[in-house]
Amino acid sequence: MKWDGDELLCKNLFTDPKPELDTILVTGATGYVGGRLVPELLARGYKVRVMARVSSVEIEERWPNVEVIVADALKPEQLSKALENINVAYYLIHSLLLGPKKFEEADIKAAYNFRVAANNAGIKRIIYLGALGEFGTKLSPHLKSRNQVAEVLRDSKIPVTILRAAVIIGSGSASYEILKSLVIKSPVFFLPYWAKTKCQPISIRTLINVLVGVLETEETTGKIYDVGGKEILSYEKMLRIMSKLLNKKKIFVPTFFKNFKIYSYFASLLTPVAAPVIKSLMQSCNNDVLCESVNVLPASMYRPISFKEALLRAMSREELDAVHSRWSDEYPHAHELAIKLHELKKSPHYISVYSIISYKKVDSLFKSLCKIGGKEGWFHSNWMWRLRGMLDSILMGVGTSRGRRSSNVLRMHDVIGFFRVEDIIENKRLLLRAEMKLPGKAWLEFLINDFENNNELTVTAYFEPYDWKGKVYWYNFLPFHHIIFTNLIKQIDKRS
Repeated sequence: MKWDGDELLCKNLFTDPKPELDTILVTGATGYVGGRLVPELLARGYKVRVMARVSSVEIEERWPNVEVIVADALKPEQLSKALENINVAYYLIHSLLLGPKKFEEADIKAAYNFRVAANNAGIKRIIYLGALGEFGTKLSPHLKSRNQVAEVLRDSKIPVTILRAAVIIGSGSASYEILKSLVIKSPVFFLPYWAKTKCQPISIRTLINVLVGVLETEETTGKIYDVGGKEILSYEKMLRIMSKLLNKKKIFVPTFFKNFKIYSYFASLLTPVAAPVIKSLMQSCNNDVLCESVNVLPASMYRPISFKEALLRAMSREELDAVHSRWSDEYPHAHELAIKLHELKKSPHYISVYSIISYKKVDSLFKSLCKIGGKEGWFHSNWMWRLRGMLDSILMGVGTSRGRRSSNVLRMHDVIGFFRVEDIIENKRLLLRAEMKLPGKAWLEFLINDFENNNELTVTAYFEPYDWKGKVYWYNFLPFHHIIFTNLIKQIDKRS
């Protein structure tokens, strides 16, 4: 993917690139922050290597000049190749998407494995993005884990530059989408005591400038820096500012109720973000997360902006349909390791096929097809899709509210509600893999084929049940398939 000057976040960064650093390793490159960092490094002339759990056509298409090494930080035997001939490595790995019960252990193990491999490889420097939170206080599991990872990485011969940030505000960030969705969908806010907790939210633009700036500033090696926005705000104040920007009048009611599990569950029903992720983030609201380090970054790389400006920048990127990375790129955890349709030993047990003949041009059909699940939903029977998504959300699944990164363009691994793009061939094929809670594995395939000088538009539903419950599920929903899928492809054709 080629980014123009308007899209680059570091076009006003006043530090000088250092090509002598040779290849830079970026771990966590497919995540939200990593997805913004890699193109900035490429634009500044660096050779970039990314570490991914599996090889991916999507990474190669997105960043053609990037070297991709397959490695998992939880598997130490895979790390040596990723760190070979590397001087500087960005450590952006975290396991928050595993949920509150699992991520702490995984985070520590991954950091330890990486530290050992980095020492063996003789790399010169690590840059780590952690979280704010006062040492010595009773931190939430999320903040505690971020600080523990910092200590694990520092317990080595390699100097580590640690950047500590709190809430990240940018188009596609989890915090931004939670705030925006709550303001849009919730008429009343029942505020617990922790809504008064102080926070220093940072713009993704500011954060990326700092991540690149410290790489290019040798004096930052081995130091700790706290980075945030211009203001110290409470979470209540952040909601009020967002409400004002969206012109939404809200009622704020103080309450003594404080259960994080209940709050996160209901927030997950109103926002695109799943309950386990929201719970981990909400637990951090117990702690003030403010910039307190004695080390100060120079203005050449660190020019924080206000919370309001960060929100406006995020909204403008959404309006331009130019969101380049999103929190859902890595949720659910390890989705890229899921079994693909072509990896099944035999065809799925149940298959339904629906087709129509279209007189529209193939590129027009494909463009229309790539808009499903966006602002107009699924073009027909939207209430059925919403009902299925609501049921999935109630069951703590991904639901349909995850929405999309872009309303018009799709790429490999993009999310469409409770589906994810498994394969895409322009003007030919779109294959979606279901990620909602199911008693089996499911796919939805759209094909455009030549048919007597016209085009045949086909949708095929594949389902492989786990057991008898899956068979019951298939036959219960089978009567609705004809209505849903036939009308869906008719609407794709009509809107072409």
